This record gives sequence, C-alpha cells and structure tokens, in this order.
Amino acid sequence: MCGICGVFALTGELDPDVRAALPAMNAALAHRGPDGDGFFNDARVALGHRRLAVIDRAGGHQPMANEDGTCWIVFNGEIYNHRALRPLLEAKGHRFRTSSDTEAILHAYEEFGPACVERLEGMFAFAIYDGRRQELFVARDRLGKKPLFFAVLNGVLHFASELPALARSPSWVGDLDLSALEGYLSLGYFLAPATIYRHVHKLLPGHWLRVSAGAVETRQYWDVTEFDTDRRPDAELLEEIDETLRRAVHDRLESEVPLGAFLSGGIDSGLVVSYMAEALGDRLVTATVGFGERAHNELEAAAIVAEHFGSRHHPSVIEPELSEVIGPVTAGLGEPLADSSAIPTWYVSRAARRHVTVALTGDGGDESFAGYDFRYVPHALEASVRARMPAALAPAAAWLGRHWPRSRRLPRPLRIGTLAENLGWDPAAAYYSDLAFLKPADTRMLMGLPPHRDPMSSPIYDAVTEPYRRCPSTNAVQRAEYADLKVYMPNDPLVKVDRMSMAHALEVRCPLLDRRVVELAFRIPAERKQQGGQGKALLRALARRRLPGKLWQLPKRGFTAPIGEWIAGPNAAQFRDEVLDRGAAIAQHVDVRELERRLAVHRTGQSDHAYALWAAWVLERWLRNQGAAGGGASTTPDRQPANPAAASPSAPGVAKSAW
Repeated sequence: MCGICGVFALTGELDPDVRAALPAMNAALAHRGPDGDGFFNDARVALGHRRLAVIDRAGGHQPMANEDGTCWIVFNGEIYNHRALRPLLEAKGHRFRTSSDTEAILHAYEEFGPACVERLEGMFAFAIYDGRRQELFVARDRLGKKPLFFAVLNGVLHFASELPALARSPSWVGDLDLSALEGYLSLGYFLAPATIYRHVHKLLPGHWLRVSAGAVETRQYWDVTEFDTDRRPDAELLEEIDETLRRAVHDRLESEVPLGAFLSGGIDSGLVVSYMAEALGDRLVTATVGFGERAHNELEAAAIVAEHFGSRHHPSVIEPELSEVIGPVTAGLGEPLADSSAIPTWYVSRAARRHVTVALTGDGGDESFAGYDFRYVPHALEASVRARMPAALAPAAAWLGRHWPRSRRLPRPLRIGTLAENLGWDPAAAYYSDLAFLKPADTRMLMGLPPHRDPMSSPIYDAVTEPYRRCPSTNAVQRAEYADLKVYMPNDPLVKVDRMSMAHALEVRCPLLDRRVVELAFRIPAERKQQGGQGKALLRALARRRLPGKLWQLPKRGFTAPIGEWIAGPNAAQFRDEVLDRGAAIAQHVDVRELERRLAVHRTGQSDHAYALWAAWVLERWLRNQGAAGGGASTTPDRQPANPAAASPSAPGVAKSAW
C-alpha cells in the first residue's frame, strides 16, 4: 500500500514550476508510505511515489521501469495473482528483475496494453508513463478500494492518491463546487466522479484513463454482468461460496511484514478470520476496539471468535474525547464525509498498527449478500406490494405516508409512514429515499429551502439512481445491492477505510470484495440470499458451520460511534461554539437557526438528529481547514482550467481505444 502522484503535460514539455512541485505533492502522501519515496522525471512527465513496503521489500522500489527504461510505473495496492502472471509474461519474453507485484503490472501493460487491467486480481490504482507512445495510462481497481483523483490544470494532467497532494501544485485551482451540497447532506458524501472541488474528479472504479495526443479519455473495463442465473440448491451454493471465500482470503495472505485481521462481532469478519486460521495457525493475529458504551461495543463477540481460533488477540477499550479525535479524523478524509464510523475505524487502525502492517477485514458482505435488513427487507416488501397495488392508488399511498406520524414512540408495527410514502414513488425513487441518511424534505429544510419531499427533486437523484435503473435484474433487492455496490460502497465505506487506515500506514485487504466473490453473489437470486425476512441467509448458514455457537447467543451491536450522545452531552458546547457561531463558515450554506432547533430537540431526546448535526460539523471543520490552508472557498467558477473539455471524464464505454 502506498501513495502515488504525478503530472503529465497534455502537449509539449512540462512546466518547470509544476515539475518542481512534485516533491511537495509527494510529501503530502507521506503517511501512506513511510518506508521511502522515489521520483521519475522526463521532458513531459514527473512521477512520485511513497512506499509502504509489504512485498519484495528489498527490490520493489518505485517508480519502477521496464527492461529498456521506456515505461515507468507508480502503483498503490496489491496484485494477488502476480505470481501466476509471471510465467505467462516470461514465456512472451519479458524479463523480471524483482519479485514485486508492481513489475507484473508493468510487463502486463507492455504485453496487453490497456487490457492488462482485465488480468489483474487485486486492489490497485496505478499510472504508467509510456515513453514510446508519449502516453500516460492510469487505472483503478474494479470496486474502488484504492483512490485516484485527477485534474487538468493549465494544460497538465495532475493525479494523486489524495486530494491534498494536488493542492501543492502551483497550477492548483481551489474553487469549491457546493452545487451538490444537498447530496452531501442527504447521503454523507460527494458523489463520484465529482469532488467538492470544481476542477477535480475521481476516476471511477473499474475504469482506466489515458492521455494521448493532447486528449484525455476514460473507459470502463469491468462491471457485474450476470444476475439471478445460479439456481442450484442451497447446499451446492454454500460449497461454492465456501471455496470462493477461502481462495479470496488465502490469496490475500502474502506479506513480508506482520499480517492480521480486524475482528468485530459480525459474521463477515468472523468468516474471514476462520479462513485465515486454516492457513496461518498460531501465527494468526486479530485486533478489535470497543467504546465504553455497551451499545457500541462488540468486544465480547470478538473475544469468542478469537478464542475459538486461537488467535493472538489484541482488544482495546477506548474512551475517546471527541475534541481530540475530530481534528485528525476530519483532516484525514480529504473532503467532507459524514460517516461517524470513521472514528472507530481510526481507532481500530491505530490499535492494529501496533501489531501488524497488513489487516484483512470483513467489508463488502452486506452489499453483495443482501445484508442491510433495515433497507433491503422493506424494499422487498414494497416491491411485493407495488406489484399487486393498482397504479391509481399510488398518490393515496404517498399522501398517507406524508401525513403519517413519525414518532419513535409509536410501536414498530405502526411505523409505516416511510413504507406508504415509498409506495407512492417508483422503485428507483424509493431506493434513493432509503439510501439517504437525511430525507429530501429534511435536507432542504436544513438548507433553508422549500421542503419538497420528492426525491427526484434532488440534484444528484439521476446519478444515484442510474445504476439501480440500469441493472438488468428484475428483482428490486438485486437492483438495490448493485446500486449500493456502485454508489454507496466506493463513496463511503471504502473511502473511510482507506483514509483512516492509511493515516496509520496500515494496509487493509477485503476478501469479500474479491471480484470473484462479488460476481458469484450477484449470480445468486436475491430470494436465496434474503430468506424469512432476514438478509445474508447463505453467509449466515456458512457461518453456523464455521463459527462458534456461543456467538449466536449474543445481540448484534454495530461498529459505530456514540456521536449522538457526544453532541447531546459533553460536546454540545463545542458544537455550539464551532457550528452555531455567527462567524461559522457553514452559515453561508445552511440555515443555522434550523440547526440550532435540531440541536435543542436532539438534546432533549425528542428526536434523533445525530446524523444531520454531525454532517454539519464535519463540513464546518473542513471549510475552516480550507481557509486555514489557503485553499480558497469560492463557489463560483471564476477560474477555469486551461482545457475544460479534457477535465471532464467521458461516459463509460464511449471512448474508443486505439490500442
């Protein structure tokens, strides 16, 4: 795991001032790679690399060249099948000088061109300068585990693993784009390919980018394409899942540095640890953290799993002071992310790094195996009712939902307001409404706008629901899972895990996001994954085979932070001082009086506004940091990059490859 950055002139030679800034850009990524740095310079390009040495620690230095020095690569990630690729490439005449997975990518590019990415199994973001063709080729892994930001500024393509590195360029344009602020407040993130900066983009997962002859093109190279086709009996499906997961875990155990696992009380991380135990035996290391509040503590469940598999387990109970952790967490994200579980992720990463350099996690099981019961189960119910309900009743259902009381004091069977309102919309709109942490009307009220309830009025509605509407499956749950894989996963959980782990120079690997696991999961019909009103049915069945029985007797507790309690209690004054102050930066963008009202009712316990308050606080902190760093906070397009057309990625699959 590393940090990469670089600059490439679209035409002509590279501006010397931009070239001179590369060490500063690279230094901004030092936390991602504390084991060394490296640079490559040519007339048109400059590449930088920060290294976290995991594989071939002696010989894997970057930037790395091919045999004749005509191609150079900088790479962030791990390629799990690099040893299997070597004989194929050697048979075609390529000579390896190292045992690094980086060199396998470079030779695969020489042999297959952009199609090399289709042969790589792993997590990656890399850039290759091809001196023979005078081209730059950049690619990102299928699911977006590794980040890649890019911008065309004054005729130069800039790229980096994190946003702050780009800001070190003398060509930097720091204009903010808060046109998607409603989306951020609703969902908790700025939706890719956009960023909070007007002229900066994220390379989408499963895409590559090429700069050639003065033009920038992007192209999609992977997607889930097969749905609902695997109708074998459950017993056969379980065997297939078991073997695929085992292979995914074992593939991720190569390391020349200490390796372990994040262990929570859930079945996903428990399954990962069970397969690790098969391969590692008494070398298995696990780490977990828990807050003092019992509702946010999974230490007991983690201890049961660790004892069962005989791991060297390192539990930590933390009593964090929000005033101490809010700074490093929000600063480490690069742009606002309102997922408060970044806090425990920061702590567990710090705890794990004391013992290991590489950690496997259970991330990804929910999106592929229908695990989000609080969203997927109601979505399935809505689809069933909608199929039987006359279309003429939809407006009545929407009216009922809008006027139904939403009090938390209502018994659960009577909390049908959201269900009724969703039945008044089409399935994609219902999906958007359920995905939003803050419903459209609440979001607009927070912004001081008319509180329209229709999700389709959101400026990011089309982008969020596009994968849902495009998914070829006719099953509502499969479509929701697929949309989550494309929207929620790469914009929230994977960002959180990457930034918080790399803040501590910890490499994280996710076996449940192996593309073979994901593709298998989507071939399985949703009704097999979601049975009896409960998701992850097949993973649960597998877990009952492999995990200790005592685990099933414990209540499930989430890996969350008690952010609501903090804001309502010990940190209420700090929130007021920072967010509700007359000089708060956020006052330009939200209705501070509405925020104050929500804080008041939140503190009395009448309503839970923890998410909205935290989203506002994160945004305020980020805007303040921008001002302190001199990054600018203009929200108007008063400056444009030299080549605006080149700065905008093309639609997936539209650009034609000349390879």
